[in-house]
Amino acid sequence: MKIKLKSTERVDDLQIKGYKIIQDTNKFCFGIDAVLLTGFIKARKKDNVLDLGTGTGIIPILLEAKYNIKSATALEIQDESVDMAMRSICLNELDNKIKIVKGDIKEADNKFPLSSFDLVTSNPPYMINKNGLQNNNIEKTIARHEVLCNLDDVIRVSSKLVKVGGKFAMVHRPHRLSDIMYLLRKYKLEPKRMRLVYPKENKEPNMVLIEAVRHGKSMLKVEAPLIVYNNDGSYTDEIIKIYGLDN
Repeated sequence: MKIKLKSTERVDDLQIKGYKIIQDTNKFCFGIDAVLLTGFIKARKKDNVLDLGTGTGIIPILLEAKYNIKSATALEIQDESVDMAMRSICLNELDNKIKIVKGDIKEADNKFPLSSFDLVTSNPPYMINKNGLQNNNIEKTIARHEVLCNLDDVIRVSSKLVKVGGKFAMVHRPHRLSDIMYLLRKYKLEPKRMRLVYPKENKEPNMVLIEAVRHGKSMLKVEAPLIVYNNDGSYTDEIIKIYGLDN
């Protein structure tokens, strides 16, 4: 299918099922964090998924490619990202499985039926507003900083929209772990699995992958560390497998 591109846009090959994604080189492009989250998630074919703050739709597209999920709804507030996500869905002929919705995460519990999703995912802004270096590009600032929503908003809304016994999965930064664990339990999402991501073996972790279950029983499994790069700068075998580059 031929899709019209803007002058600053490009089409990237996702290296799985022939799927592609449209991104704007002047805007915020997806990173390894979204890819690792889809590798961490254990989705099922029968799952109805909601992705909060989907950007250009990378997480639902990869979940469909990897797990053949039943359906996905992807919520995004920025107009240009919504437009690119919609065109990517059309490009991959996934209109019957993935729906892109424009809206505010803070009001998502008024937009969708409560307790209606098997799995809720999010790759939310990491930086507390006014902390860290903000980008002059407003799209990048919104993607990276808690400008339009914060961690409390994401977890609170996820708890309302996921079914009892359903899962919430998120990628974030280790320095927010105390906040994450507190908020998950505050909103009745019990942490069940956690994995720290390290850029290299001798470095500190720079990402954390977390899965929680609504009204789940207390037991947290901390999985083996995930190392991104070998000492020579090449991807580790596990990262190559997650990306699907070993096919």
